Amino acid sequence: MTEAPRPRVVALRAAGTALVLDVAGPLLPRVLHWGADPGPLSAADLAAVRAASAAALPRSGLDDRWPLTLLPGEPDGWSGTPGLAGHRAGRDAFPRLRLTADVEVTGGPGPGGRLVASAADVDAGVAVSCELVLAETGVVRMEHTVSNTGAGEYDLGAVRAVLPLPSTAEEILDLTGRWCRERSPQRSPLQHGTHSRMSRRGRTGHDAPLLLVAGTAGFGFRFGEVWAVHIAWSGDTEHLVERLPEGAGGAAGLLGGGELLRPGEVRLAAGESYRSPAAVFVWSDAGLDGLSARLHRELRGRPGHPGAPRPVVLNTWEAVYFEHDLDRLRTLADVAASIGVERFVLDDGWFRHRRDDSAGLGDWYVDEGVWPQGLHPLVDHVRSLGMSVGLWVEPEMVNRDSDLFRAHPDWLLTPTAPPWRRQQVLDVANPAAFDYLLERLDALVSEYRLDYLKWDHNRDLHAAIGTAGAGAGRPGVHAQTAALYRLLDELRGRHPGLEIESCASGGGRVDLAILARTDRVWASDTNDALERQAIQRWTGLLIPLELIGAHVGPPVAHTTGRALSLPFRCVTALFGSAGIEWDIAGCTPEELAGLRAWVGLYRELRGLLHSGEVVRADLPDDGALLHGVVAADRSAAVFAYLRLVSAPEAVPGRLRFPGLDPDRRYTLRRRDVAGPVQPDPTGPPWLAGELTLPGAVLAGVGVAAPALLPESAVLLHLTADVGGRLDVPAGALAPFREPLREPAERG
Repeated sequence: MTEAPRPRVVALRAAGTALVLDVAGPLLPRVLHWGADPGPLSAADLAAVRAASAAALPRSGLDDRWPLTLLPGEPDGWSGTPGLAGHRAGRDAFPRLRLTADVEVTGGPGPGGRLVASAADVDAGVAVSCELVLAETGVVRMEHTVSNTGAGEYDLGAVRAVLPLPSTAEEILDLTGRWCRERSPQRSPLQHGTHSRMSRRGRTGHDAPLLLVAGTAGFGFRFGEVWAVHIAWSGDTEHLVERLPEGAGGAAGLLGGGELLRPGEVRLAAGESYRSPAAVFVWSDAGLDGLSARLHRELRGRPGHPGAPRPVVLNTWEAVYFEHDLDRLRTLADVAASIGVERFVLDDGWFRHRRDDSAGLGDWYVDEGVWPQGLHPLVDHVRSLGMSVGLWVEPEMVNRDSDLFRAHPDWLLTPTAPPWRRQQVLDVANPAAFDYLLERLDALVSEYRLDYLKWDHNRDLHAAIGTAGAGAGRPGVHAQTAALYRLLDELRGRHPGLEIESCASGGGRVDLAILARTDRVWASDTNDALERQAIQRWTGLLIPLELIGAHVGPPVAHTTGRALSLPFRCVTALFGSAGIEWDIAGCTPEELAGLRAWVGLYRELRGLLHSGEVVRADLPDDGALLHGVVAADRSAAVFAYLRLVSAPEAVPGRLRFPGLDPDRRYTLRRRDVAGPVQPDPTGPPWLAGELTLPGAVLAGVGVAAPALLPESAVLLHLTADVGGRLDVPAGALAPFREPLREPAERG
């Protein structure tokens, strides 16, 4: 029986997204289309797509058309950033990769599927395997494996995953930042050349792009077509978008990235392989919120995604700092339990020699001078109050003033680096250091039956040099990052119920690879609620709220000195994995009543906040924000309307609520966040009671916005009427439906 010919073009489709790929060979597959799903395509349709994708030939250029493959390079005609870079003692720098087997395609035509392509250059001694997966959510993951099939070492320079961009992608958005001001957006036109964001910090970085987004002109949260990439790696990375005058093999440009490797960092011996971190790609025709919706659904579908309600946390840092005293901490725990706190986390200062930040890092034994009975008296007391117990650690770091450094100065990963917060970095890839850290962490978790670790990382890695084995004397960030993952995996394997928070002097290690091994990220070391509005808003571009730590700090922020009201601080912390970081033992009765009310509200709403779809309105007035969460079935929603600075108009416009079901009626009411608050007598009349309107009207017409003072907020709760759908003629409300392609009205 004659075998049917294999397809030359394949389509993967899921959740409104499609990838159409030319797999005919002999080169690696090339993507003919990434974006909106055109629907089912016959073999003839796919062949026609391939034919229609053949670009014009320039007058002065290559004689034949060339493709942009999954690993583009100069041998195929690509003059831009190569997908694969490396050499063997200066030779074999330009491998000519050709398929060694038919491309494997599983799944399809929907939802989703997987493609694996194997190719090699036998003469150069290089083989690759490219894996591309389109998930049911429409999220794309791409990973490449590079193998040394030749004699001698192959010095790997870069392995980048890329996908093509159309000419309609005209603008770029990514994020930057610094300590206590993470996740600051920046935009620019997409022009000829390379926009490259390289991080050489040894960790993801406060200035990490998080998502590098390219989109149609003027795209916003609720409108525009957008393409984005995230490199799931916690070490050095590169994100890039590139456009050349001659295009990109029929496309206008490309988007991608990979791990940033230092010279000599990854040298493959004969028979060895390197697997690149996952490049996570996502497309949406509904603006940035569309990207977030896909990414959040993908994360929530993970087997290890936190399933239990996210507890209210009290962290002791801004309550006591290094001043650990059993009686004071017991009192703090008593007050915390009385207002409904569910988890008590003892922060820095509990281990040997740790009276300030100059000493003790690495000495992961309870300080006998401060805690003569160990932590048991405090832990037992906290548990007797019904709270779970957490502990702060910073395993990858060491102070020179520590017993560990005095015993093992050879374990430093950064021996010549300048000090940062008077600390240096341990080489976790050194087997002896790894074993020490695993033993100490395992012992602490076991002895105190810890429920939670706040895992910190308070400096960049400068001049990281490995100390052991094949990595000795070579750049060490890659090995350090891989060793960190092994350490976390081994500890979680020994303690399956243990939860871990990724903290890196705040939001310095926020990426999907660390989140595969942790349960929450600390978005920033600042608890200033005004700063936090932007930080949490943009962190949520990638990560759902239940994974973003958000705490109510004291009345005057520790990091900025800004004084903010309790309701404003509470509204801000509500939209996250909520907690408190404040010496609440010194609070007034009124403040405690407000916190108790807020904790109750968080417990009531967290099921919605941590499962619904995040929506963010596009307001022309950048001094105000309207954001919220709409239930997956659109039966309810919670919105916060915030005034950051004074309004340009004396009377604000209307609020239009995105994401609602246009065919249901919703009752809108104000929720008091930190205790009863009298309605503003100057506010719109509806704010003092309830208002019931169709979702189409709330989204398309809106309601009069409150006239808020700067640094204030109002929380709004919408619930769909029982009975569900509206009994109106078809199309009657069409003029009032939410506009998805243009900015919302000023509000």
